[in-house]
Amino acid sequence: MTRGSRNLLILGLGSILIAGGTTSVSLAIYRNTGDIYLDRSRPGFLPDKEEVEAETEATTNFTYSDSGALDEEELDQYLEELEKIEERLKGLPDAFSSKPLSDESLGIKGVKADTTE
Repeated sequence: MTRGSRNLLILGLGSILIAGGTTSVSLAIYRNTGDIYLDRSRPGFLPDKEEVEAETEATTNFTYSDSGALDEEELDQYLEELEKIEERLKGLPDAFSSKPLSDESLGIKGVKADTTE
């Protein structure tokens, strides 16, 4: 074994050990601080019943269930919503400008910063 290949092998093994060590430490900290219990995307950590009810009451999006039937009334409502969005998009003078990403365009209501200093 030449000196260069031995050094490369040492470098590779060292980097694997360092990566494994830092990953183990970060996962131990994640578990010991209790943040693991805040991760609701993991199976078994689903939202509470009250949170689900509050979310469905506050949701105004028009969605369909994956297995639900689609009748004519729902299709008409969907097409109306689609037309509204399409008209709004066609009303933009330049789709690649920063205007489509403005707070007003995105429907974000907030306090505007005072830039007259």
